[in-house]
Amino acid sequence: MPIENNFQHDDLSRKNPVERLRSVDLTDVVPPDSPEWGEAMAQYGTSLSQAGVASVVFLHGALHGTDLFGMQRLDEAGGLKRGYSRGVSGVDALLAAMREESNGIPMLPGGLKPPFANDQATKHLLDEQIGDGGNFTEAYVHSFKNAINKNLSQPIACHRLLWSSEHHHLGRALAAVRVLDELHRLCKQQNFEKGHRILIQAHGQAGLVLALASNMLCPSPITGRPKLFSILTAYAEQTNQPALGQTVRRIEALLTTVSPLNGVALDMVTFGTPVRYGWDPSGIGKLLHVTNHRNLRTDGKSWLAKMELPQITMEMPIAWGGDYVQELAVAGSDAVPSTESAKAANKAIWELVEPYDGFERWLECVRRAVRFPSEGRCLLVDYKDSTGSTNPRDHYYGHAVYTRRHALLFNTAQIDRTFYKP
Repeated sequence: MPIENNFQHDDLSRKNPVERLRSVDLTDVVPPDSPEWGEAMAQYGTSLSQAGVASVVFLHGALHGTDLFGMQRLDEAGGLKRGYSRGVSGVDALLAAMREESNGIPMLPGGLKPPFANDQATKHLLDEQIGDGGNFTEAYVHSFKNAINKNLSQPIACHRLLWSSEHHHLGRALAAVRVLDELHRLCKQQNFEKGHRILIQAHGQAGLVLALASNMLCPSPITGRPKLFSILTAYAEQTNQPALGQTVRRIEALLTTVSPLNGVALDMVTFGTPVRYGWDPSGIGKLLHVTNHRNLRTDGKSWLAKMELPQITMEMPIAWGGDYVQELAVAGSDAVPSTESAKAANKAIWELVEPYDGFERWLECVRRAVRFPSEGRCLLVDYKDSTGSTNPRDHYYGHAVYTRRHALLFNTAQIDRTFYKP
């Protein structure tokens, strides 16, 4: 997408990313916390420190208790009951595999659903119920922190952020504001300044949160920013959330005067993020998108997913082609906000950021089979997570493996090679 993207949707180009793209397999896994693993991680810590990385932030949501594939929007407003899906072979079986009640992903205890709080109690619950499947656990972050700081006199600060996991435009926009507020607070507390870098790693739709944040961080006075913040401020006032309103106004003021990050470069890595919002690279540092992918195509376009019905309904339960959440949770899908005021604000944001809606638009976007946005480096990884198991909790349709502890060293190596090696 162009500089000053101004919240435009990605153009879903099917062209070969060429020099932006690299492909690699996860092989020769070193056991986490072994001496060899610790030594390698310490070396990467030194490399990150030398590049100016002062903090690493892990941003994630929850797979359980959320409308992971965004079927609520398709079912409620997509026209399925009017027969739009008729004549599309296999689509009903695919949609059944995506719905909350039939996709095999259980609810959280007590029926806990978004918005999730970014507190220790919620994070502990996720660690207990989900483990390291699509979840940056406390053990993951703690292990990373200890290993990379082993040889450093000035430790790299490591933080774990849980976003609300509200899979709709309003939820993601509010999360983007809150993430910027957290990063602003981090920079102030740690006295970060120009020359420092923050590396933020985001799993799944948390990457869409960062995409919106990248547009907010545009150094030019883009027209979409005041419009978006006006919607968010009005929503906070209508729903009597003064703290939220203060946060929105604080970040808006910082964005219109100076950088909320005090000149710190913000490097972003996304794991399994669907291609939806466009990115604006002008106000951020480095950008990398990682996707779990196994080539099933016969036309030579190995950088695209394979989207053929009804075959996909046979591949999806064993994650044969890689990450199906990344492939299917595209424009037109979403969770539906629970209140009328939230629905109204969500619609206003939708009109700004995504000109796609309804079943036919969703199917059109899915069939483009795009794995990567138009901006940033691209990494296709065969994480070897398709073992033949049809239990969604073993792979979460190819969407869980990025945060598994056995992949931590591999991911760190790829980030270091892409961003910080000369």
